[in-house]
Amino acid sequence: MNAYKPLDWDIDFLATNPVLRTKRFGIPKEAKSVRYPIRLLRYWFGYHLLRVEAARAGRPLDVAEIGVHTGQFLEFVRSAPVVPALGRWTAVDAVMLTEKLRKAGYEDFLEANLEDPAFALPRDYDAAILLHVLEHLFEPEAVLQKIAARIRPGGVLIGGFPVLPDILVNARQRSVRRTAKPMGHVSVFSPERVRRMGEAAGCDTEFLSGAFLMRSKGSVLENSAAWMRLNLRWGGAFPGWPGEVYWLMRKR
Repeated sequence: MNAYKPLDWDIDFLATNPVLRTKRFGIPKEAKSVRYPIRLLRYWFGYHLLRVEAARAGRPLDVAEIGVHTGQFLEFVRSAPVVPALGRWTAVDAVMLTEKLRKAGYEDFLEANLEDPAFALPRDYDAAILLHVLEHLFEPEAVLQKIAARIRPGGVLIGGFPVLPDILVNARQRSVRRTAKPMGHVSVFSPERVRRMGEAAGCDTEFLSGAFLMRSKGSVLENSAAWMRLNLRWGGAFPGWPGEVYWLMRKR
C-alpha cells in the first residue's frame, strides 16, 4: 500500500483536460459541466495505477482491457499529462464497437463472452484492466481466474466496481439478481470479497481504496479540488463505504 498514494496523485488534469469535455468522450453532460467530476474517478484510479506500474516495470506494458464499451479509458490514459509506456493494448468485449474504438486509439480486438466456458485471453499480458465489468457477471471469481492465468508472473490486474460492507453483500446480491435487466448488475462486492478473489486467482491485493463519501452529480461541490480530495481521503479510510472501490492485484 505504501507505494500508492492517491492523495499525492494529480487531479488537476480532470479540470483542465479538454478531451474529457468532448462529445465523443462518453460521460453525462452533468459531469462535463464541473471541474472535478467524481464520476471520472473510475478512469483516474485506473490510469494512476497503470502509470505507477509502468514506471515500476521500466518498460512498455502489454495490456488487456476487459469491457471497453466505447473506449473511454484508453482515451483518458492518452490524454493525461504523463502517458505510461504502453506496448500492445487489446480491447476485449462481448459486443465490439470497432469503429468507435479505432477513433479512440484501439487497434487490437477480441470479441468474446466472458462467461462462455471457452473464454480465454489469446496471449500473455503484463496488465489487465477490469473497470466496472465484473459486477455484470454471475461468476466473477471464475472469470478473474481465467484472466489472471494469462497475466505474466509479477504482472497486475487493475479494477473497480460498486462496493458495500461485507455483511450486506449476500442479501444485496440476491436482491439484484431477482430484478436484474440484461447487462445489468448481478454481483455485489466488498473489500473482503476483493481480497478473497485475488487470493483464489493466485494474486496479492497490493492496493485497495474506496473512491468517495458522496457523489453529487454536477453539483457546485464538484468544482472544488478540496471536495475531491476529501472524498479520496474518506475512500482510503473507509473502502467498504457504499460507493465504489478500486484495486490492484499482483500475480505471484
